[in-house]
Amino acid sequence: MQPVQKISKMRKRKRRSHHALKPIHYVRCPQCGTTKLPHCACDNCGFVNPKLALHVEQEQE
Repeated sequence: MQPVQKISKMRKRKRRSHHALKPIHYVRCPQCGTTKLPHCACDNCGFVNPKLALHVEQEQE
């Protein structure tokens, strides 16, 4: 079964305008300066906020 009418390029592109990937927002860790996601613990030093810090174990090779 064929479609009744052709969907124009403009209509198709308007519908898909929200499908683009958005860039990930990174912030600098105030303790060590590496990039991290906001409101998350730092992967390098475990810093969350001045009252809380998580212990991060270093990998030994």
